[in-house]
Amino acid sequence: QVQLVESGGGLVQAGGSLRLSCAASGWIGSANAMGWYRQAPGKQRELVATIASGGSRDYADSVKGRFTISNAKNTVYLQMNSLQPEDTAVYYCKVVLWLGTYWGQGTQVTVSS
Repeated sequence: QVQLVESGGGLVQAGGSLRLSCAASGWIGSANAMGWYRQAPGKQRELVATIASGGSRDYADSVKGRFTISNAKNTVYLQMNSLQPEDTAVYYCKVVLWLGTYWGQGTQVTVSS
């Protein structure tokens, strides 16, 4: 079965950096797309960044210039720099396969002011 294992969340001061990883396994072939979403308390889940199988990337306006999405085989990364308190949320990875769409369990990112 498809499994997504996230890591790298934590507590950081404003202006700091974190790197999230999401290792996906359980299928043969490449993902159509991989991405990161986040959900802050009381808010809807929102797109942070995505990367397609061809390498094209898309970012939310709020993170452009600060966050970078990348992937290596079936692991997707999110390098987050210049973190701000408004980046505090649970971050979820998402993988789109020919089998369907799968989500990770989420990892907490907390940015203190």
